[in-house]
Amino acid sequence: MRAIVLGLFASIFFSTTFVLNRAMDLDGGHWIWSGALRYFFMVPFLLVFVLVRRNLRPLLQDLLRRPWLWIRWGTVGFGLFYAPLCLAAAYGPSWLLAGTFQITIIAGSLLVPLFYERVDTPNGPLLRRQKIPFRGLGFSLIILLGIVLVQADQARALSWHDLLFGLIPVLIGAFAYPLGNRKMMTQLDGKFDTFQRTLGMTLGSIPFWLLLSAFGLADAGLPSAGQVGQSLVVALCSGVVATLLFFYATDLAKGNPQRLSAVEATQSGEVVFTTLGEMLLLGTAWPSPLALGGLFTVVVGMVLHSFSARAKPKPKPQTPPLQPLDKAN
Repeated sequence: MRAIVLGLFASIFFSTTFVLNRAMDLDGGHWIWSGALRYFFMVPFLLVFVLVRRNLRPLLQDLLRRPWLWIRWGTVGFGLFYAPLCLAAAYGPSWLLAGTFQITIIAGSLLVPLFYERVDTPNGPLLRRQKIPFRGLGFSLIILLGIVLVQADQARALSWHDLLFGLIPVLIGAFAYPLGNRKMMTQLDGKFDTFQRTLGMTLGSIPFWLLLSAFGLADAGLPSAGQVGQSLVVALCSGVVATLLFFYATDLAKGNPQRLSAVEATQSGEVVFTTLGEMLLLGTAWPSPLALGGLFTVVVGMVLHSFSARAKPKPKPQTPPLQPLDKAN
C-alpha cells in the first residue's frame, strides 16, 4: 500500500508536466527546449542529493564501466518518453495529453513478457519469462474506460491533424517510460538506490538532449527567460520530486508484476490533477457531466487496482520455458 500511496503523490507532481508544457507552447516556446531544459536542470539537483548521501563514486564508476547501458535505457526511459510529450503539447490541450498518456498503464502490463524472473530449480537458479498480469490488466482497462469518458465530448472539438499529432507522440512516450525504467531496474538488480538510478539515467539521456538542443537552436534560437523559468519548475516538480517518488515506489514493488502494474496505474491520477491545474492556471472550463463520470471511473479503477495488488498472489508452478541466468538481458 505504501508504494501505491507514493505513486499517487508522484502523479500530483507529474501533472505539472502537462499543464506547464502546454502553457509554454501557448507562450510561443519551442517544444525541444521544454524537454531539454528540464533534464539539464535536473542534473545539479540530483547531484546534490547523491553527494549528500555519499553515493556518487560507485555510480560514476558504473557509468564509466557500462556507459552504453546507461545511455541506452536513459535515452529510452527519459528521452523517448519526454521529447514526444513536449512535441504533443503543441497539438492538444494538457487534459487530452494526460489522458492519452494513461495508456502507459496498459503498456506496463504488456511489456512484462520482455522480462524474466528468477526460479530456483534442482539444477540451480534459472530465469523464466514473466507472464502478463491479466487480473491487474482488467482493472487497468476500467481506468482507461474512465479516461475515454473524460475525453469523449472534448476530443470531437479537435481536428484530425491535431488529434493525430497529439496522440502518436504520447503513445511512444507511454511505452518508453515503463520500458526504460523496468529495464534499468533489472540490469542494476538493486545495486543502486532511487537517487543514484535517477541521476544515472538522467546523465545517460544527456547526449540525446544535447543532440536535440542543436536542432532547437538552429530552428528557434535560444529559449526565452519565461520558458527557462517554467522549465525549472517542471524539472523540480516533475523531474526530481515526481520521478524520485515514482522510482522509489516501483523499487518497493520490484519482483511482483501485479503490484508493479498497480503502482504504474496510480499515474492515472494525473488526469484528475492536470484537469484541475489547467482550470486554475489556464482558465479552461469545468468538465462536463460525462467527463466527471469518467474521473469517478478512474478513481474506482485505481482503488480496485490497489486492492488487487494487496491480495496475496497464488504460487506459480515452475513450468518451462526456463532460461539459464546468462541468457536474459
